[in-house]
Amino acid sequence: MSHRSRLAGFIIDCQTDDLAPAARFWSQALGASIADPDAGDVPGTYVQFGDTRDGLHIEVQKVDHASRVHLDIESDDIDAEAARLEKLGAKKIAFVKRWWVMEAPTGQRFCVVKMHHPELGTPPTTWD
Repeated sequence: MSHRSRLAGFIIDCQTDDLAPAARFWSQALGASIADPDAGDVPGTYVQFGDTRDGLHIEVQKVDHASRVHLDIESDDIDAEAARLEKLGAKKIAFVKRWWVMEAPTGQRFCVVKMHHPELGTPPTTWD
């Protein structure tokens, strides 16, 4: 059965006690508004930006690990997309809440998340 996927956006992981200053910095650096200052399941853990180029989903996230940037790939079938990426050499690291954390063969971490608005933005690629 086929499924679809595409680049969803970028998450800026911030190792910090207070996410608000990091959100202000990245908002101004990227020229994006703060659309949702409390976007996560837990208050103070995610800030979502609006007015992003090409409608990319960009947010800052409070984390315990070292600060870094990771990308999200969205799919209408996250298990099928994770399996496709494993065949390319990626490996599953963990299933967290509603998404797969994966690692590329070269060590970069990324997430496979649920596609919510396939009609918006760049059309997704269909995979068999």
